[in-house]
Amino acid sequence: MNNTDKKYEALFTPWKIGNVEIKNRIVMCPMGGTSLFGWFELGGCHFDKEAAKLFLERAKNNVGLIIPGIAPLRDTFWGKWLWQNPKMFEELKEFMEEIHKTGAKLFIQLTAGMGRSWAITELVAPLHKNKLTRALIKPIIDTSHELASPSPQPSRWAHDIICPEMTKEQIHEIIEAFAKTAKLCRDAGVDGVEVHAVHEGYLLDQFAIEFFNKRTDEYGGSFENRYRFATEIVKAIKKECGNDYPVSLRYSVESKMKGFCQGAMPNEEYTEVGRNMEESERAAKYLQDAGYDMLNADNGTYDSWYWAHPPMYMPENCNLKDVAHIKKFVDIPVVCAGRMDVEVGAKAIEKGEIDAVGIARQFLVDKEWVTKLIENRKEDIKPCICCHSGCFNFSSSKGHANTQDLTDTMGLSRCALNPETMQSKKFNIQPAKKAKKIAIIGGGIGGMECALVCAKRGHRVTLYEKSDRLGGVFIAASTPSFKEKDRDLIAWYIRELTKYPIEIKMNTEVTDVKSLHCDEVIVATGAKARKIPVKGIENTIEAVDFLLGNKEVGETVAVIGGGLTGCEIAYELYLRGKKPMIVEMQDDLIVGKGICLANTSYLRDFFKTNNVPVYLETSLVEAGKDYIVVKNKDGKEEKIDTDSVILSAGYTPSPLTTKGVHLVGDCDKVGNLRTVIWGAWQVCMKL
Repeated sequence: MNNTDKKYEALFTPWKIGNVEIKNRIVMCPMGGTSLFGWFELGGCHFDKEAAKLFLERAKNNVGLIIPGIAPLRDTFWGKWLWQNPKMFEELKEFMEEIHKTGAKLFIQLTAGMGRSWAITELVAPLHKNKLTRALIKPIIDTSHELASPSPQPSRWAHDIICPEMTKEQIHEIIEAFAKTAKLCRDAGVDGVEVHAVHEGYLLDQFAIEFFNKRTDEYGGSFENRYRFATEIVKAIKKECGNDYPVSLRYSVESKMKGFCQGAMPNEEYTEVGRNMEESERAAKYLQDAGYDMLNADNGTYDSWYWAHPPMYMPENCNLKDVAHIKKFVDIPVVCAGRMDVEVGAKAIEKGEIDAVGIARQFLVDKEWVTKLIENRKEDIKPCICCHSGCFNFSSSKGHANTQDLTDTMGLSRCALNPETMQSKKFNIQPAKKAKKIAIIGGGIGGMECALVCAKRGHRVTLYEKSDRLGGVFIAASTPSFKEKDRDLIAWYIRELTKYPIEIKMNTEVTDVKSLHCDEVIVATGAKARKIPVKGIENTIEAVDFLLGNKEVGETVAVIGGGLTGCEIAYELYLRGKKPMIVEMQDDLIVGKGICLANTSYLRDFFKTNNVPVYLETSLVEAGKDYIVVKNKDGKEEKIDTDSVILSAGYTPSPLTTKGVHLVGDCDKVGNLRTVIWGAWQVCMKL
């Protein structure tokens, strides 16, 4: 650690949770999909070797404490309790021996459940709604058990589904299961357990929050009754495992809720309907006194999901102020998570504001990032861009539950930027059987990723870019003020390319692939903006031209297209002091799969909170020089004064050629960074 920058030194000091000493203050926070018990797979719970590999690699790269993702006490498929699977814990014991060789510590996170926050999918929702099909699928997946909540209430994901009230018998079963499972974890050498969670609007949090809990028995009503479930759990664990066995609690300081499915913006003045700071001060101390040894803290519920899963629109260190405040009311260690900057985190530790820094998604992008920080190689760390495209892409829009494909729903904590994460069997780099001469046309993200993968496999690579900059359309995408991590990613790629024998030819436009005289040609030439056939289209500004600063806009700006790009442009316009409006043909903004509800709900809530005009189910009829004409779903036309019109109507693939070449990225099928990068690997692993 001699090379470590002094400003990070506080991160690399030891600390204790109960009697367990942690070597440094970097905590790999839990993420859905990283459970060691493979709970969301049709085969049922089992020791997940892919997750084990993920954690062992991070442990070898100097993380202090690892907390895997949630392990439901009762198997989602087939309904078997975790403690009924002794073989799984035998494998866990062998794994813990390997973890401890690295000097890292590991806590297992156990969950009481999700209740109304269970992300029921579009596929499963209709099966649940029908009594017959619900009964038929119950032996495989008991949807009523998964949705069981403190009181009957609408599902967060499917508002027309009313979640059933959990019985006292179910509550007692869960408490017993916590104790039995924690004992098996302790006997397997696990350093501690974390209770999930009085946090993020999950089941225990729903019991704790009066807005959700309308019970009249001993688990509802008063403060003590609402927190009873969580306190009885820790007491049962301590009774079974001993008072010296550490139990952490995942904890949300404030709910940041204005109402059902209504979150609060950063710095917004609002009335908290969930847990406010006054109650949180009392609750934190109460939970400590019940027996919890650590608070693993942030903010939010699924109604304000962007606090617990901050997209790039949220400020860095968004939860630090609240978490630092709550630490004043407890004597146990407090971890803070939520877009934490390690330099800011180190300063907060020095000041005694928090005890450790919680980091999650950065571990998915770059397994060596802590080692690189220690070695003073921060510029080599591949940055997380907070896109959620691989790690947590549960998506939803008006009238729809979780619209993501079931394969994605069952495969969380993968990474858009790093295909190997949790998919090492599918995506891995092996030396090429024969070194080939490979030409790559297009220096965007897809082209650069292809160049790196091919070079790592031993091929001779030449990359052709017709402009004077690498990055392609991602250069434009990275220009908004809130996309600093996107800009860091482009810089990372450019630096990374210099580490391999890759020939880069800038300002070189290839028109004939036959002239390249190579063994394989990869075309990654991207896509072109889609034009729409309306009167006055020449008066509009293409999204890319606005983003690149090629064309200026006036005060009042109409953005045509309420997809992700259009909404981000409108958001940026607002941040610049402009007056944006959005015109969208669908019945909601950002309709489609693969864009996390944490990201989309932030933008929807932002526009609503700040009174940005949004015209849904509305199409553009005409674009004048100082006005637009739009038509709503009833066929009624309206003329609206505007100073500028930005067109964000999507893109169409634009391959140089499709004959005798390999297509990668948007020139094949328009997608996102995940489809571009994963597609690059799928092509390049076969060459």
